[in-house]
Amino acid sequence: MKQALDLYCRLLEALCALLMLGMVLLVFGNVVLRYFFQTGWLISEELSRWMFVWMVFLGAVVALREDRHLGTHMLVARLPAWGRQICLLIAQVSMLGISWLLLSGSWSQFLVNQDTNAPVSGLPVSYFYLSGVVFAASAMALIGGALLRSSADLLFGKRVVNQH
Repeated sequence: MKQALDLYCRLLEALCALLMLGMVLLVFGNVVLRYFFQTGWLISEELSRWMFVWMVFLGAVVALREDRHLGTHMLVARLPAWGRQICLLIAQVSMLGISWLLLSGSWSQFLVNQDTNAPVSGLPVSYFYLSGVVFAASAMALIGGALLRSSADLLFGKRVVNQH
């Protein structure tokens, strides 16, 4: 399972790099065209915005997998080990619930916007909201697995919560 998750995250990292490259090429190319040739690509702004949103959501999955999101440890670090584990469980259950809200909302927007096209590119706007679906589903799988491990650790007496 770990190998599959590692492969998935490497794929997401590669997609993020490609999206970043695409954004740089679109925006820089548009700047050059406007400055030197007094013209530009109409599609540049729209596509670069879509690429940015997708890159952020895909990168957030990788950050979640690597436990790289911001955290506040000032209070939690002062708790005993069992208190840190309880706080971790509360945080994981909360994140799972919030991810569910994001998934259901993004899926609703995906369905609502299937017949709506973007003004310049003509792409279905639903593809924009699909990024939230991909993130939320991936996050729920990652958080769910972490929640199961944390629950088992608490039940069986393992002390695995780091003190930062």
